[in-house]
Amino acid sequence: QVQLVESGGGLVQPGGSLRLSCAASRPIFSFLVMGWYRQAPGKQREWVATRPRTGSRYYADSVTGRFTISIDNAKNTMYLQMDSLKPEDTAVYYCNGNTSQGSYWGQGSQVTVSS
Repeated sequence: QVQLVESGGGLVQPGGSLRLSCAASRPIFSFLVMGWYRQAPGKQREWVATRPRTGSRYYADSVTGRFTISIDNAKNTMYLQMDSLKPEDTAVYYCNGNTSQGSYWGQGSQVTVSS
């Protein structure tokens, strides 16, 4: 059973920073693609960032230049560094990992950007 466990959400003021973590129960390099998604109240879940096994990184236009996705293979952990946060970044953030066997999701972490 593949598990993804998130941590690091919280309340931050506009312009602040947070880092989300997603710890995997199996080696990160075994995932074909890993990424982050978010869901704001009353809205559909949307894609935020993706990191395929190739090491490339892709970002939604709304977060480009402010968010950074990274992976620490030694810790089997994926991160999302979020800088210059805006109120519109408020959402529940989910990590996702895809293997040849299926797609797996973290439990979600609440990020609230408010003064």
